[in-house]
Parts: sequence; structure tokens; C-alpha cells
Amino acid sequence: MIHWNLTESTWREVRAAGERGIALLPIGSQEQHAAHLPMGTDTLLAEAVLDRAVALMERADGGQGAAATELVRLPALPFGHSPHHLFAAAVSLSAATLGAVLDDVLDSLATSGYRRIMVVNGHGGNDEIMRLAVKRFALRADVTVAACSYWTVTSGEDDGGRPEVTPGHAGWFETSLMLAAHPDLVRTPVPARAPIEPPPLFDHPPYPGLTVERHGEWARVGGSTDDASSADAADGHRLLDARALGLARAIRAFDAATR
Repeated sequence: MIHWNLTESTWREVRAAGERGIALLPIGSQEQHAAHLPMGTDTLLAEAVLDRAVALMERADGGQGAAATELVRLPALPFGHSPHHLFAAAVSLSAATLGAVLDDVLDSLATSGYRRIMVVNGHGGNDEIMRLAVKRFALRADVTVAACSYWTVTSGEDDGGRPEVTPGHAGWFETSLMLAAHPDLVRTPVPARAPIEPPPLFDHPPYPGLTVERHGEWARVGGSTDDASSADAADGHRLLDARALGLARAIRAFDAATR
């Protein structure tokens, strides 16, 4: 496996790599993450998982000569669809704008010679928009495009024994990951959160398979889905390793299926 960083490479290097390899686009958001995590948490975690996945692949491969898969790591798209967090603070794109931005980025990559692209998302509010964007784009362009949110491609389904709060928002899962990936950006001690009654419907729908949104829920729960005070770096490292390994396997599977 050969890894290129788009920002640090020449156009000839990435053009040649793109014709043979896979472009990797992380996307995130800038939005409130309660009182203890930074606005860019989703972007930072998408990048952390992707970069660790690429590093795992590099170590495992040790170089394969001319047969090596080439990966081109794009800079992260730092803005996402976050209107539900504007009650506190966010820089949000509308669904239509985010879809158009993704369409333009994908179109630019295809025009530049890329035929295989994977989008790696770090924000729940982007997920449906991202998946629709890649489906639409593949209908009109001669490309193969994949998309995932990093928490959906996990090695061994490792949720740290806490599936009810995985992935959540600004809770135990994300806080543990940030303590592992960017501990200097976590405001500590992380305050405990009192139980919320009734629980928010977006996180506890009244019937399986329903999507339910009620006005004012995010403000009512204080901007997080669960109590983050028990998060720790050790859990975070295990969770991060599992997500990175899962993503590495997903990239390899995408590569093998689309050669």
C-alpha cells in the first residue's frame, strides 16, 4: 500500500495515483459538543480513525512494489449538516448545500482521473446526505464510490460493552475517543450529567425502526446524549483501534471488489 497526502503532493503524483488507487475523503462538522469537547470533535475523530487505519495498512503491507494499492488522503471537509446544534453553537450547511458540496468534490475528483472514491464520515447528521450523494453521483459518472460513518465499520463490533451509548454525541464514546486521540483538547474534569426524564426521543424512539424528532430536545438534554464522566483514555484507545482496524478492512474490501 502506498499512501499519498493530497495537500503535500504534486498534481502529477496524485493524478497517477488516482488513476490506479482510491481517494479517501474524511468529512465532519463544527458544532457544540457539550462543555468538555471542542467544536471540531467530529472532524478530528474522522481524521484520527482514517489516519490510524492507513497506518495499520502501511505496517501490514510493508510495500508491494508495482502491485501496491495507492491511497490518496484528501483534507477533511470540516463543515457538515448541524442545524440541530445551532441552539448552542454550530457552523452548519443545509442538506442541499452539503449534498452540492459533496457532488462538486466528487465531480472534481472524477474529472481529475479518480475512478474509486471512499467518503469517511464523522458526524451523524451527515450520514444520510453523504450516502444519497454517492448513490446519485455513481448514476451519472463512471466511478465507484463508497461511503461509511467510521463507527459503522468496526472490527469485532467492539462497543466497549456499552452499545446503548455508542456512538452517541458528546457522551462516553466520543469523549473516550477524544481522550485517546486528542487528550489536550478535552476539558477536564468531565462533569457528570444528571439523568434526563423523559429521555429524548431521537435517542430512544418509542418503537424500533422509527425516526422521531421533537422540537427542543437537544437544548433540553444539554447537548449530549449520555453521561461522559466515566470516559477514559484506555477505553478510548481500544475503541479507536477497533474502529481503525474495521475501517482498514473496509478499505481493503472496497479495493478488492473494485480492481
